[in-house]
Amino acid sequence: MTLLSYAKAMNRALADALAADPAVCVFGEDVGAGLAGLTLGLQQRFGAERVVDTPLSEQAFTSAGVGAALSGMRPVIELQIPSLLFLVFEQLANQAHKFSLMTGGQARVPLTVVVPGSGSRSGWAGQHSDQPYGLFAHVGIKTLVPATPTDAYGLLSSAIADDDPVVLFAPAGALGVREDVTAPLGPVPLGVARTHRAGTDVTVVAVGHLVHQALAVAEELAGEASVEVLDPRTLYPLDRAALLASLERTGRLVVVDDSNRFAGFAAEVLAVAAEDGRLLAPPRRVTRPDGAVLPFALGLDRALQPGVDQLREAIRAVLK
Repeated sequence: MTLLSYAKAMNRALADALAADPAVCVFGEDVGAGLAGLTLGLQQRFGAERVVDTPLSEQAFTSAGVGAALSGMRPVIELQIPSLLFLVFEQLANQAHKFSLMTGGQARVPLTVVVPGSGSRSGWAGQHSDQPYGLFAHVGIKTLVPATPTDAYGLLSSAIADDDPVVLFAPAGALGVREDVTAPLGPVPLGVARTHRAGTDVTVVAVGHLVHQALAVAEELAGEASVEVLDPRTLYPLDRAALLASLERTGRLVVVDDSNRFAGFAAEVLAVAAEDGRLLAPPRRVTRPDGAVLPFALGLDRALQPGVDQLREAIRAVLK
């Protein structure tokens, strides 16, 4: 049995991919030093030609990654701050994502973008605390948010092996999670949800680090209700079958999602449930507020994020 941390799991997945396939390479700022943990020790092991420290220009090295992918490589791009995705949205959504579609499958772009530490970190303020996974799911880019170390390893492994662009968000709130690993690590298929806790009274769909909050609340409320905790893992494509099967068992839905409320991922889950699911009560969302910009002050930062008190109240509301 091995105690595996989330950050180490991602580092191991990338190391295993680099070792297995010479086409895998890495681009990013400070990846040689491994400041974000994802690439720690990899430049020393695989060389600076495969783990490439880039200049401070996200547009430049993302474009280089797209070109490398079109040329037969399998590049991994590290972006240490989620708001940097706004700078490269054109390269990812309008270029990398569309090449295969616009060439009838003749061109493939096996590019993986990893954001280790997405969402809020203490005192990182508005321009460092976004959680923009809904943007990439909206345009149809494969979008992953692992909650556990084994899922971080498995989803990153699958992303690197995938022939399409993939964006993986590693939430800051999950980086400290550790997991007892008793079986060999392996890939996790994209588009397949995970039920962390079975239940019969209400389904809680939780994204990323909020899975752990949902499990804690489910345990706390065990005397009141049987709470099922469903982790989509892949936001796009969404495992609609798993969601609808869970609602068939419970008939009630709460979604807890660390992105802004208006047009967010939680809204899409509620729409799927309303259109095709079995609901015995109006569903609820626990999210950041509409258009939220997280302030520098830690108390205000935390006040704008979904928390256990809100989740507990939402579960009780759908059970009334």
